[in-house]
Amino acid sequence: MKSWKKSAFKIAGLAGLSGKASQPSLISTESSPQVFTDVSVDPFVRGLLHRPGNPNGDGLVLTHGAGSNCQAPLLIALANTFADAGFVVLRCDLPYRQDRPYGPPGPGDAKRDRAGLKNAVGVLTNLVSGRVFLGGHSYDGRQASMLCAELAEKNPEKATELTAGLLLLSYPLHPPRKPDQLRTQHFFHLHTPAFFVEGTRDPFGSIAEVEQALKLIPVKTKLLTIEGAGHDLGFKGKAAREKLPANVLSEFQAFFTK
Repeated sequence: MKSWKKSAFKIAGLAGLSGKASQPSLISTESSPQVFTDVSVDPFVRGLLHRPGNPNGDGLVLTHGAGSNCQAPLLIALANTFADAGFVVLRCDLPYRQDRPYGPPGPGDAKRDRAGLKNAVGVLTNLVSGRVFLGGHSYDGRQASMLCAELAEKNPEKATELTAGLLLLSYPLHPPRKPDQLRTQHFFHLHTPAFFVEGTRDPFGSIAEVEQALKLIPVKTKLLTIEGAGHDLGFKGKAAREKLPANVLSEFQAFFTK
């Protein structure tokens, strides 16, 4: 708890958080999204909640890559677009980012980050009446897929009880220039439908490499390629691909309504 209090006030846009809450709370504002915290779970959940004007009943947990936070421009753009389409979107920080306002996750953070993802899905499940999807960029997408694979390995029949599907943005298939160090060992156990979004210039995996890797997953998958985009999918700095969020939403909805 102490580390959260220190970091909560340092991350841009979250300065209104208070470490005194002991129950799930919404700090209401005039505008959307709203700061959301739930410290009744461990790791606790902290982020911003986008409530749609016309909800469709479904929800999406959306989290960031290594070295980033829930204020990443890509996440904001996607959260706004999905909320406009009726999704309740919880855009949140992973536990390692709650502990440290800057820098990448450490070697021992992954397990706790996956627990944080599980808690975030549980929190959002209580806020919607329909399906809950789990999405993330890069590092978080990997952790989300690993979490689902771990649960499925224990009981494949309950693979989709946590989430109805995955939205994996720029999955880090391997470190740049190290194609032999594939991060696909858990794909064999992944029984959650997964929608991948990959740039054609991503150094963490070529389109051909990603297509080959998806063959390891025993359930349905979809790959949306973004021409000319790198690992940031065109959202580096102030740059933004205006059409990308709407394209992702359209293809995502088509995939998960089949």
